[in-house]
Amino acid sequence: MSTDLLKLVEQSLDDDKAENVVVINLQNKSSIADYMVIATGRNARQLTAMAAHLDAKLGKAGVKRIAIEGMRQGDWVLVDGGDIIIHLFRPEVRGFYNLEKMWGTSQPGQGLMTAVG
Repeated sequence: MSTDLLKLVEQSLDDDKAENVVVINLQNKSSIADYMVIATGRNARQLTAMAAHLDAKLGKAGVKRIAIEGMRQGDWVLVDGGDIIIHLFRPEVRGFYNLEKMWGTSQPGQGLMTAVG
């Protein structure tokens, strides 16, 4: 199920022109989710639109209790889809928090792997 949801998330982000999408496989590494997806949007409007589209598509796919944080600010939007957690950032905010480094990978273009699995 989570791989199907991952494909749905990746397709939705691609449709919405997300940039620098990174998928981190958390299976056997964390109990919070199976996958973490990190993506960049150009501005707050794009981030909130991406989050709204993910909310609709995940709900249609049967995901219950989708939680979204950060829509009002639009700098860092977190979509908790249960088995998949999606972080959507504006570029400068993503660079500041650098979540990829915490999970042993790097942002695209920094020389390390862009997906852990």
